[in-house]
Amino acid sequence: MSIFDEVHDRKNTRSMKWDMIHDVFQSTEVLPMWVADMDFRAPQEVNDALIKRAEHGIYGYTAIDQDVKGSVINWISRRHDWQINAEWLSFSPGVVNSLHMAVQAFTEPGDKVLIQSPVYTPFYRVIKAHNREVVINSLVREKDYYQIDFEDFEEKLKSGVKAFILCSPHNPVGRVWKKEELQEMARLCLKYGVVILSDEIHADLVFPGEKHIPIASLSDEIADQSLTFMAPSKTFNLAGLEVSYIITPNNEKRNKFKAQMTEQGYHPNGLNTMANTALEAAYTHGEPWLEELITVLNSHKNYVTEMLEAHTTLKVIRSEGTYLVWIDCSSLGLDSKELKEFMIHEAKVGLNAGIDYGEEGALFMRMNIACPRATLEEGVNRIIQAVNSQ
Repeated sequence: MSIFDEVHDRKNTRSMKWDMIHDVFQSTEVLPMWVADMDFRAPQEVNDALIKRAEHGIYGYTAIDQDVKGSVINWISRRHDWQINAEWLSFSPGVVNSLHMAVQAFTEPGDKVLIQSPVYTPFYRVIKAHNREVVINSLVREKDYYQIDFEDFEEKLKSGVKAFILCSPHNPVGRVWKKEELQEMARLCLKYGVVILSDEIHADLVFPGEKHIPIASLSDEIADQSLTFMAPSKTFNLAGLEVSYIITPNNEKRNKFKAQMTEQGYHPNGLNTMANTALEAAYTHGEPWLEELITVLNSHKNYVTEMLEAHTTLKVIRSEGTYLVWIDCSSLGLDSKELKEFMIHEAKVGLNAGIDYGEEGALFMRMNIACPRATLEEGVNRIIQAVNSQ
């Protein structure tokens, strides 16, 4: 049996996903397939490194040394064909924290910040929390696939947008942007002087036949206009350890970002002890685990698609990456509130409501498929039974 088929009891571990279901769904009967962490154990080498560190028993201040930075540099080179320098790196507890700081560093109150909806919910909060204006370039759905409306993208940039938060790969629609798409977005941002804040936290989770390209890797000019936010947290299920990093090739922008970090009380070269340990171990030893994971996730994605489309009227958007599946539930004839209640009380499955990702997602639900096959099958069968009993 694959390690990814093992069912682990996560209840009573203070798991947000499993122990907060009543608070989130007002029910204890739902099967949680929502928040983006996995029901898989991290690579054994990561667990061993953490245990060894814990056995030392002293948890004083730790530094990020050249070995840790080297593990990041080598990972980005191997997985994404991008050669980065150690001095380009800064570290923070998480990508969302970093986006908050970046919006403050590179825009002013009242400035416009562009996002591509439907998109990761915190993007809206990151912009609104600092009194910036949300500008939306809605993604265009063509059957089971989303595309960028570049004419609208340029019109929005023309209106005075100062920063663009790119989601790459895209959460929740699962797009892995092609080189030509990235080049055109970058070209327009350069044309209008728009800073690119690229959330690439799902960069490692792409399906066979697809290739993630960091937008800043396209050219030196684009790199100078970009900050790239990455982490091992989604890749290796380390979200609770709070570990991420920022790649900023441009000196001036890097110094400006670091100054903002310092102002917020963060050290640009600091992580907690266990995050530091896990980062190095994951990037040094975790590749075989990741390759098996991708095979499992690809199989899971295909299963969900085939089962829901064969046995219900639901439609699954074609995903190229992430472990999040975007499901069109419009055929049920429910509004967004009714749809959410249906999934909770009829299907008894805890999914993310599509409306939370923007108006464009009102009749969708987001499913987390990073779980053992038995859990996945249970969730899918609950949905099928509920839809056919409607």
